Amino acid sequence: MRPPRLLLILALAIAAPLASASAPAVATEPVAPVTAADRSIGRADAPVTVIEYGSFSCHICADWHELVYPAFKARFIDTGQVRFVFRNLPTPPERMSLPAHALARCAAPDRFFDVAASLMHGQAAVLRGGTVDAWYAPAIAASGRTRAQIDACAATPATRAAISRDIDSAHAADATTTPAFFVNGRRVTDRSLGGLEVAIRAAAAGR
Repeated sequence: MRPPRLLLILALAIAAPLASASAPAVATEPVAPVTAADRSIGRADAPVTVIEYGSFSCHICADWHELVYPAFKARFIDTGQVRFVFRNLPTPPERMSLPAHALARCAAPDRFFDVAASLMHGQAAVLRGGTVDAWYAPAIAASGRTRAQIDACAATPATRAAISRDIDSAHAADATTTPAFFVNGRRVTDRSLGGLEVAIRAAAAGR
């Protein structure tokens, strides 16, 4: 089957930044602050901000989004305690991660997390040999965009720059594996619901 146009565009356009993403990183600055360019969910003025650097081809990320995120969202995001930000840190295989990150980035902003959920949910089927087109289809359906609109958006310098910006900020914060979590700017290595709750409570208390 001929690879979809979206895959070809992204694999060629972002291959160099992704290659550098696999190299060891040295933390030179704290995690970059949240801006309007970020994709986030929850109150913008929530007392705690949780940033995830994740990959749509990372099975640990998929497990977290499938098993932990629903309870995390109900407990912290839906109650106004946390603003959750997802940043792109594509991981191999590039044929999966690069187009998937572009697809999510090109969705209507208020549909981003619906697309992310679809991609995380369908990831295992692709890793077992399923087609990327079958993986993309429900994500595109959830995106609020047509396939043609997604393809056109993926080809733009703005989309490439947004993904590269996330990769660069991950490097600067020494986030070299996925998923990587930061709670009010501090790295949290325990990604369980309990571990994140401890960090969130401490951040809310100013500790």
